[in-house]
Amino acid sequence: MKQHILIIGAGFGGVWSALSAARLLDKHDRNDVHISLLAPQAELRIRPRFYEPDVHNMLAPLGPLFDAVGVTFVQGAAESIDVNAKQVTYRNAAGVPTALSYDRLVLAAGSRLNRPDMHGIQHVFDVDQIEDATRLEAHIKALKNLPDSPARNTVVVAGGGFTGIETATEMPARLRAALGDAADIRVIVVDRGPQIAASMGDGIRPSIIEASQELGLQWILNTSVASVDAGGVTLADGQRIESSTVIWTIGFRANPLTEHVDGTRDPQGRLHVDAHLKVKGQPAVFAAGDVAYAATDELGNFAAMSCQHAIALGRYAGNNVAADLIGVAPMAYSQPKYVTCLDLGAWGAVYTEGWDRQLKLVGQEAKALKQQINSVWIYPPAADRAVALAAADPLIPVA
Repeated sequence: MKQHILIIGAGFGGVWSALSAARLLDKHDRNDVHISLLAPQAELRIRPRFYEPDVHNMLAPLGPLFDAVGVTFVQGAAESIDVNAKQVTYRNAAGVPTALSYDRLVLAAGSRLNRPDMHGIQHVFDVDQIEDATRLEAHIKALKNLPDSPARNTVVVAGGGFTGIETATEMPARLRAALGDAADIRVIVVDRGPQIAASMGDGIRPSIIEASQELGLQWILNTSVASVDAGGVTLADGQRIESSTVIWTIGFRANPLTEHVDGTRDPQGRLHVDAHLKVKGQPAVFAAGDVAYAATDELGNFAAMSCQHAIALGRYAGNNVAADLIGVAPMAYSQPKYVTCLDLGAWGAVYTEGWDRQLKLVGQEAKALKQQINSVWIYPPAADRAVALAAADPLIPVA
């Protein structure tokens, strides 16, 4: 009977884990190991782009790619992991509870936006999942059917981090497309920081400030959204903003499946892994992507919840889970280069290198790079066995 590698999740970490495991098995001419990937859909949803319009197009089908490299896709939603029995319980496409056994597991189930237990949270939009972003897009397009009012014309973005900034800077163009150039639109970012993009560093902040000014974004600082209703938001400092569109971008947390695996977790719920991305204390479980708390270098930096890190984590996790099973030497995960390419809407973008975010490109030059990243670099390879397996080499730099 063939040994079985099971991968949970079809995000960046899961897809690249599958390709990399197939690559190593092919390299060693091993036909005695079967690779399965369990996910609700056989598609890679390009989550870094969900702040953009036309979000329904932002996915890549995986069926032909998996067929080309010999990975079996299992449609279903994982519900529990029993590490002692080496079994995953999931609900299949028909909603029937089913189980899969494994010899080695790669948990790559991603992360979710952590919505707070706040009054009126049901009125809030987000761009976390493709269904959520599609709902927001339909709402924006339908605003033209409402009477002209400050609430209709105002978008409030809760949170001034990466997702909040990219969502907010894209919003003026999206509102103009929906409401016309004559509409008196407002886009307001509410952030508890003491200054605009306080956590981003002094290298990148001036570009964010300039873009915000040119695009007409308003920042309200040193406070947060306390409650939401159908007509707007009330802030923690008592301010009231009339708005029909409130977008939540604060607080991401690893998939709750991590709680089924005994191990140390970081504050975001990510499992601590060793240099080979094996979950510490778990002999048969690896982690990749947003569920893995992994050191990127020897300087004290750890992978962020980003596709930049998830792709590399997947390549190493897939290689190492296969290596562990067939008894060859694993590779130590290393990703010392860190870059930031932040979209700033019609103003352009900003590109930095290093954890200290040293400014390299700004404006339209950075925008061209961002568009290349978003439309080409982060998509999966072609459904060609040789091309796909070659692309899964862990030593290929992501950035």
